[in-house]
Amino acid sequence: MSELGEYLRACRARVSAEQAGLPSSGHRRVPGLRREELATLAGVSVDYIIRLEQGRAKSASPEILTALARALDLGTDEQEYLLRCAADSTGLTNKADSHAPRTQRVSPATRVLLDSMPGVPALVLGRRMDILAWNTLGAALITDFGQVPVQHRNHIWLSFLDPKVRALYTDWEKVARECVSYLRMDAGRYPEDPALARLVGELSVKDADFGQWWSAHRVRAQRSGRKDFLHPLAGEITLDFQVMDVRGNGDQTLLVYTAEPHSRSAQALAFLAGWAIAEENSGVDIVVDTPPQ
Repeated sequence: MSELGEYLRACRARVSAEQAGLPSSGHRRVPGLRREELATLAGVSVDYIIRLEQGRAKSASPEILTALARALDLGTDEQEYLLRCAADSTGLTNKADSHAPRTQRVSPATRVLLDSMPGVPALVLGRRMDILAWNTLGAALITDFGQVPVQHRNHIWLSFLDPKVRALYTDWEKVARECVSYLRMDAGRYPEDPALARLVGELSVKDADFGQWWSAHRVRAQRSGRKDFLHPLAGEITLDFQVMDVRGNGDQTLLVYTAEPHSRSAQALAFLAGWAIAEENSGVDIVVDTPPQ
């Protein structure tokens, strides 16, 4: 079955007949809408739904895909993912473009930008949520990325398989589910990226939660949000995050964390920044005062 077919089936399973405004017909063997019901709502034939789900449809017009998205009550990110899956499934995507280039490089100007923000943790993320660059406070908040093997320098790999990083998040499950939806969104852009396939395979084998959440086909683009940390040095920190595209490189984003001004979290972040700079300058372990409570 194609990625488009799997995604349509997963979306159908999440929508009940009642939610779609259809009468319930009693006991159902499987959850969600039947193919016949989706076909009725979208104004297409049942056979066409079957061919889409089985990967046998040779084309899918934007109008039909929009009708399917409306019937399935898909959000903006989900509609974008549906269109990408359809383009790839029906051969409209240039296969050369769907393979991610091997090398990911951060420009000198972007590195200067990172270093010019000493008061906020910042990371540059690439395809697959690879961590390509970071500033001193970003490493102090999450982990010393320079000591992490390059093949594991990936935001989602660390969040699932590195015990210290995993323990940083007060609500790990919420963060992890979001990471999976971000990665699934990226998979729609580069469906034939072998490095992404290896990452998904490793995480599926080593963490049952990842496998279950990946199969659910939830998708979401990284934009903004809030995370609660329990840092071993700075204690509890609540930070807002924003994700911004790096101009000139559509594969890279700048992830920046900020604290509410004058808050306890802002004080904790300032403490952590001071500790990080002192340790970086000394090159040895140092003793620091207790962070603000």
